Amino acid sequence: MNNARNPRGTAEVVSTHSVFGAPCWVSLTSRDLEATQEFYSAVLGWRWRPAKLGDRFRVALAQSVPVAGIAAVASMWQMAVAWTPYFAVPSADEAVARVQERGGTTAVGPLSLPPGRAALLADRDGATFGIWEGELISHWETWRRAAPTFIRLHTRDAFDAAMFYGEVLDWATDRPGCCEVRYEGGEVVLRSGGDVVARIESGALEAAPDPTIRPHWQVHFAVADVEGCTRAAELHGGSVLSKGSDEAVLRDPDGAQFTVTSHRER
Repeated sequence: MNNARNPRGTAEVVSTHSVFGAPCWVSLTSRDLEATQEFYSAVLGWRWRPAKLGDRFRVALAQSVPVAGIAAVASMWQMAVAWTPYFAVPSADEAVARVQERGGTTAVGPLSLPPGRAALLADRDGATFGIWEGELISHWETWRRAAPTFIRLHTRDAFDAAMFYGEVLDWATDRPGCCEVRYEGGEVVLRSGGDVVARIESGALEAAPDPTIRPHWQVHFAVADVEGCTRAAELHGGSVLSKGSDEAVLRDPDGAQFTVTSHRER
């Protein structure tokens, strides 16, 4: 592991060289930082702390555990408001080049955002994802063990998508510590360090008018009360796209889609 001790001695600093290829964070691009914080505080009970990246960024906390980030850069970078998973890479430049060589596209970056570098990309079916090179958020191992979030790719062809991401992110290679890929129950299951960290399923349509049907990465948050979250979302300007007994797909007032679930998918 390429870890270093925090100068204060309170936590280890984990770099993307240690967990390359694995999902390492989820972030929401937003237009209005204050309004976004108010909505997610009401719906998910999150609290907030400043982020190292600057005034436009915040870290969400659930019971003191880091859950996700907010980046109020949608207008500045002319980006859609959306939840996006980020994957750890040793080199942002190399990952961007691999994406472009394989038919994907670059929306933003790579940008220097100390303590690292980031880029926002899309795979060849149009699903948006990010990459991060550098130090991970402090107490990242706590986030990983708590598993407050989970990601699932809904795409046209799970096998083809797994090939694309595997070649970009070095999944299932001979490199020590790489992510493992298995085909289970008709979907692709990604594991890092033995834990299931993402799933890929077929079925989304490339040109569907409904964004919930087009290829996309869906971010799931584990909650204690799905019904309570759906009521709060509607009361605070959001909407409910679908709802089951233990899961609901919600949309915030700015249009970002996310899922709340009563179970973790590990």
